[in-house]
Amino acid sequence: MTRAVVMHQPGDTSVLHYETMGVPAPQGTEVRVRNHAIGINFIDTYYRTGLYPWPQTPLIPGSEGAGEVVAVGDAVTRVQVGDRVTYTTPTGGYAEERIIDQRHLALLPDDIAYDTAAAVTLKGLTVQYLLRQTFRVESGQTILFHAAAGGVGLLAGQWAASLGVTIIGTAGSDEKVELAKAHGYTHVINYRSEDFVARVKEITNGQGVDVVYDSVGQDTYPASLDCLKRRGLWVSFGQSSGPIRNFELVQLANKGSLFATRPKLFDYIETPERLAASAAELFDVLRRGVVTVAINQRFALQEVAQAHQALEGRQTTGSTVLVP
Repeated sequence: MTRAVVMHQPGDTSVLHYETMGVPAPQGTEVRVRNHAIGINFIDTYYRTGLYPWPQTPLIPGSEGAGEVVAVGDAVTRVQVGDRVTYTTPTGGYAEERIIDQRHLALLPDDIAYDTAAAVTLKGLTVQYLLRQTFRVESGQTILFHAAAGGVGLLAGQWAASLGVTIIGTAGSDEKVELAKAHGYTHVINYRSEDFVARVKEITNGQGVDVVYDSVGQDTYPASLDCLKRRGLWVSFGQSSGPIRNFELVQLANKGSLFATRPKLFDYIETPERLAASAAELFDVLRRGVVTVAINQRFALQEVAQAHQALEGRQTTGSTVLVP
């Protein structure tokens, strides 16, 4: 038996129930993992509210975790009992133990702690594909990253700075502005007291930025497009303020022959080989100290409702982990 957070219908945080349940023996390529730490991310709230469709009902949310392999199916070849692993999947993480297919697991080096891995796997792999694949940023470029003081934002600031990029961030308070500045951002705009479009134009001498990374959604659209250079790229990779409802393709032409994409992580790590390569680059920047992880909130697994409330209320900074 194990304990897990289970949802029987979508809704507010009251639908998150801490329950006892059985865990079956792994079959085929399945692996049983005992979580030592669990990450918490905005995608978890999208599933909780029903914004994202559920793969099954009832549903265990949770998209990120790290732990040890305690049992394997008879067709498992990539890991063995006792291995330290980390993973990201759309759902299933809010549990003391879980079943997961081996293709979703990355071997965790001994010198990276479980809580670090749980705080960084989804967010760090997200930054890797954003900065190194969706738009491969290069020295001398200027980029804009919204939600600079969030978990993804703080990692992105450090990683981008190491690549010689001028990185502009936005944040919602003076405290968050200072936090982002301490994590690699060249300029940080308090969007509650400043017009971020005007400030970006000022910072770039009217040129605009090469790329905008936007996880906010409706609140920053279409203003994000107005921050771009001609033929710049808008990367909409999240919707913390709600989904964009008024997108019109012609706006890309009218605002400078812009490009737009709506990527998701799981299309960049769809094979074990791609996952391993992306994870290796992430672990490398962690080891070299290029990127450090700020775990600024910790909750017990049964306190997940409070964790969701803090996240949705924009009361968190850096990463948040649940402790089983």
